[in-house]
Amino acid sequence: MKIKIAGLENGTHTYNFKSNVKKLELNKPFDGEVNTKVVLNKFEDQIIIDVTTKIKAYFVCDRCDKDYSSIVESSYKMVYLSMADDTGKDSPDITYVSPNTDKIDISSDVRDYAILAVPMKKLCRIDCKGLCYKCGKDLNEGDCDCEDEIIDERLKPLLNLKNKFKIN
Repeated sequence: MKIKIAGLENGTHTYNFKSNVKKLELNKPFDGEVNTKVVLNKFEDQIIIDVTTKIKAYFVCDRCDKDYSSIVESSYKMVYLSMADDTGKDSPDITYVSPNTDKIDISSDVRDYAILAVPMKKLCRIDCKGLCYKCGKDLNEGDCDCEDEIIDERLKPLLNLKNKFKIN
């Protein structure tokens, strides 16, 4: 995914890219097409890009252990400054480019931000009930026949106190 910046006029420019996950060197859980929208704002000595990417991914639910697919969406902003000398300057959101630079390649950034957008907690749906800890039945499909939790006789006074104050 390369954007030609040589000869680009100042102002806002929009680009849409379609690519394949293999071309971006993305592996599981990603599959299929990568849709990327870039809004580029060019000023005299700087370029600000706002990138949004959508990729289909396949996961296993952390609660009910079912396979599901989801669209992983990532977005980020990057600033490109045109400078002849970039020594001593370092920032993750700012890239220094030579005034003679012809193109900006955003492929590696798109790949990195897509990987960072994978959710830590993978749920097939937000209200997934998971599995019964006793029998293993999927509670999304209905309640199981397991007995309610047996309370130790020594803890019943605390339960009565809890019920008295209606503490959940």
